Amino acid sequence: MADTTDYRAHPEKYRMGRGEQGVLTIEPYKSELLPHWRFKTPEVARQSADTLFEMFLEYGRQGDFAGMDMARKFIQMGYTRARRYANHKGGRKYDADTGEELPRQTVEDPVKAESAAIFYAVWQQAKADSTYQRLKADYQRRLRAG
Repeated sequence: MADTTDYRAHPEKYRMGRGEQGVLTIEPYKSELLPHWRFKTPEVARQSADTLFEMFLEYGRQGDFAGMDMARKFIQMGYTRARRYANHKGGRKYDADTGEELPRQTVEDPVKAESAAIFYAVWQQAKADSTYQRLKADYQRRLRAG
């Protein structure tokens, strides 16, 4: 059964997870962020990364750690997916039948590599953001306190 939790209304239920975990399931953030997530060209990636970062900052102004963390995850996912397409034509990293990693392209796709670099820079900026760091530390303290 799908998770129907509204994590904005119930931020105490939010769990960070690892990497991009939860990025396509945590609402209402998924619905707010997903329409802005694109990386087809560097121009599209720049607009997407900038919009997602502005949303990240707005969640921070609202004191919404879950929103900030989800925006960070979408930015991170922009990087990882663009890198995957740079390395694997068609974006498929694993063989559907065997589950084994497919060989990388001999020459990476320079357009997707540039898109990845754009998202990477914004992802690093998001991770280092002082509001994000403060809200993350508060979140982790609350989890430890139980």
